[in-house]
Amino acid sequence: MELGITGRAAVVTGASTGIGFAVAEELVANGASVLIVARDQNRLEAAEAKLQQKSRAKVASLAIDVASAGAADRVVEAALSAVGSLDILVNNAGRAHAGGLMTSSESDWDEMTMLKLVSMRRLCKAAIPHMKEKSWGRIVNMSSIGGIYPNPKLLISHVLSGAINNLTKSLALEVAADGILVNAIGIGAVATDNWANNMLPAVRRNRSELASLSDDEVLARVGAEMTPIGRAGTPEEIAAIAAFLVSSRNGFVTGDTIEASGGADRFM
Repeated sequence: MELGITGRAAVVTGASTGIGFAVAEELVANGASVLIVARDQNRLEAAEAKLQQKSRAKVASLAIDVASAGAADRVVEAALSAVGSLDILVNNAGRAHAGGLMTSSESDWDEMTMLKLVSMRRLCKAAIPHMKEKSWGRIVNMSSIGGIYPNPKLLISHVLSGAINNLTKSLALEVAADGILVNAIGIGAVATDNWANNMLPAVRRNRSELASLSDDEVLARVGAEMTPIGRAGTPEEIAAIAAFLVSSRNGFVTGDTIEASGGADRFM
């Protein structure tokens, strides 16, 4: 399917690995120029090199913590300088955080709120004026199915996912008349480094019978048990949804949170 984004310019955050990288890869494969953003310089440079091998357009990178003061403006400035415009924004920065109310510290709440919600709000605010100039723009915010079906074992992540879904809907209504569509993807269990580093340790703590299994074995077991289709998702499957939502083929979907969880309403 031709997406109609050749010549468009995109920013993808959290894009050095996993879902963010897969989204960037899908966009460059369809002719978009992409600025990838992440904190780790080495992984970011490696990701940029891989994308440049496949791209028909410009690829650039910016190593920055999107939760830091002034980061949103710096990202937009880098996009305008490196890829010439800003038509598409995919907010993917963030990670899962296991734990309930009584086991989460104030610093956990502060860090996750800044990383997942505040940075997203700031990036949207910085990007939208440039989209309004063209009367065309697309924003996708990565959320979680926990924003729809909360799980107390992932309280911070799911509270913030609910806020992301609300931000997405509210912002979509605010900018629809400007030709800008805003959607979220509610992600379930997807096999990424983020899942391995932040979720699997908690799964092993909660389920002692899985403690001796490898990461792949734990993910396969959880996917089979928790997901109606019987497996975890892949970054490429999420990227395909994001690519449609940010494309010219999408002209009528806005304000939605698309569930991408294999039918599951929980994954832990």
